[in-house]
Amino acid sequence: MSIYLVVFLPLLGSVMAGFLGKKMGVKLTHLVTVSLMFVSAFLSWNIFVGLINNDLSMYVCEISPWIKVGQLEVYWSLKVDTLSSIMLVVVTSVSSLVHLYSTSYMHHDPSQQRFMSYLSLFTFMMLMLVTAENMLQLFFGWEGVGVCSYLLIGFWFKKESANQASMKAFLVNRVADLSFVVGLGCLFLTFNTLDINDINSRVETMSGLYQVAFGVKWDVIELISLLLFIGAMGKSAQIILHTWLPDAMEGPTPVSALIHAATMVTAGVFLVVRLSPVYELAPYTSQLITYVGAVTALFAGTIALTQNDIKRVIAYSTCSQLGYMFFATGVGAYNAAMFHLFTHAFFKALLFLGAGAIIHSLSDEQDMRKMGGIWKKIPSVYAMTWIGSLALSGIPFFAGYYSKDAILESSWISGHVSGQHAYIIGVIAAGLTAFYSWRLIFMTFHGKNRSDASVFNNIHAPSIMMTIPLVLLSAGAIFSGFLGHELFLNNDNNFWHGSIVLAHHNSHPPSWVIYLPLFVSISGIVIAYIFYSRKTHLPNRLSKLLPNVYLFLFNKWYFDEIYQKIFVDNSLKLGSFLWRKGDVNTIDRLGPDGISKTISNFSERLVKTQSGYIYHYALSMVMGVVLFCLFLIVTLLSNKGANW
Repeated sequence: MSIYLVVFLPLLGSVMAGFLGKKMGVKLTHLVTVSLMFVSAFLSWNIFVGLINNDLSMYVCEISPWIKVGQLEVYWSLKVDTLSSIMLVVVTSVSSLVHLYSTSYMHHDPSQQRFMSYLSLFTFMMLMLVTAENMLQLFFGWEGVGVCSYLLIGFWFKKESANQASMKAFLVNRVADLSFVVGLGCLFLTFNTLDINDINSRVETMSGLYQVAFGVKWDVIELISLLLFIGAMGKSAQIILHTWLPDAMEGPTPVSALIHAATMVTAGVFLVVRLSPVYELAPYTSQLITYVGAVTALFAGTIALTQNDIKRVIAYSTCSQLGYMFFATGVGAYNAAMFHLFTHAFFKALLFLGAGAIIHSLSDEQDMRKMGGIWKKIPSVYAMTWIGSLALSGIPFFAGYYSKDAILESSWISGHVSGQHAYIIGVIAAGLTAFYSWRLIFMTFHGKNRSDASVFNNIHAPSIMMTIPLVLLSAGAIFSGFLGHELFLNNDNNFWHGSIVLAHHNSHPPSWVIYLPLFVSISGIVIAYIFYSRKTHLPNRLSKLLPNVYLFLFNKWYFDEIYQKIFVDNSLKLGSFLWRKGDVNTIDRLGPDGISKTISNFSERLVKTQSGYIYHYALSMVMGVVLFCLFLIVTLLSNKGANW
């Protein structure tokens, strides 16, 4: 079965690069890892096309037994259906292009074999996640991509900022994963299985089941849905648990493209869609998902307006677009959410890799305030950044136009007040998206050059190995929406084969609902043009006119500062107190340190008796004889008294 090769070829590449990389050398390591990834991507597309043409149907390939304890029986297995095939295509396509791009982008790094090994291992873990037939294997892949993200974000471990960013990503995700683990426990207690098909097919029989916990009566399905969604919030960087995502920019740019475009951050969306029958019976949790996604889309968009690091702008854009995907799942438009996940992978990877080409050309400069006037130097990157930005902004005939509008229209006609609220917030976020996308273009490529003359004069076009992935991703950013909207959104073509719940809306949105997002997006582009191309003094003037608003957005709503004050500082204080009072003053003082000190003091006193003088030893012997005689006399007297 080709599915085995799809999943395990990246693992083979990772093992070879990691353990044999030094022997193979850099070039052979590149050849092996890139070739295996492209074979995996080709086979993934073959599976996807086979499902579209009905040449294949859903199937499960068992690998081996895994766990059998009491009633819990889990197998390693690979599930292939429409939903998993979409994720296979997205993950392997983007990953293979990132692998190819990295061979040139990382050519100066002394640890290229280790980097390629991490990339391939990350891809394998993501593939295990999306092909999981049971929730435990899904959790294995879930934690695997978490570990690999830690390794990739902190790849340049000699940088303190990279170490802190990787640790932050790891810890924030652990908070969310605790909720995920509790949700898994509740799933097993409720369904007596972790098999996803079994859970989805039996969930209706569990509807209306309640359980009392902590003195509160819980709807079991709502509780399970909420716990799993909190886990998804961490992985997909939704508001409150989003703070790790922008800091993850400390990793190399190919890592940003891989993590933020198509893989790790979309795992949360995939989880909710995979369990769509469960969420259909959890209306309160679904409503919460709608609002969390909508607020995230708006919140991240406002922050991106003021950021100056080119990669951070795109990172907050990712956070915002994930919000769209989530509120689509909240209103039951699971197919629209997956469609946007599909198109977003291409244009967001394009933007990240394009940003990497810019940074590479400017001698690792990432601050847009030190760029400008470079479009003539790298016209190909300029053109492809335009394509990615047009797709992101939802301009007609580009990929994002079809998928983002499908989400907004589905939200409006969902019949829920929360859906209409999400539509309004989503339209505002669309305007912000267009504004900061073109702010990035104008600050980076247009106007006067603000970089050092030596840097500007040395700007060069990216290598062929960096250009090919950009060209292919540009094709995806242009055509994936037009070619895919009929497949993903037409509920009558049997494309999904029952792998998700499809919402059937009898109504159609009014014309203004369809055209308003486009009008707002174009308005955002026009305003960005005025601010950053024609009247370039306006941004600075506006920031001085509204300094508190500017600082609020520039400092990312002060989430980091609030968390530092509430959680980090108090945790450090508690840890310091427990270390001083618990470890040092109690355990160490009464335990190993105390015992060793007592023995040492006793030894010091005992040593003093070994003076080397004969009369000291004679005195000791006399005292010993006296004490022994005394002992005998006392014993005899006590025995005689006992006989009397």
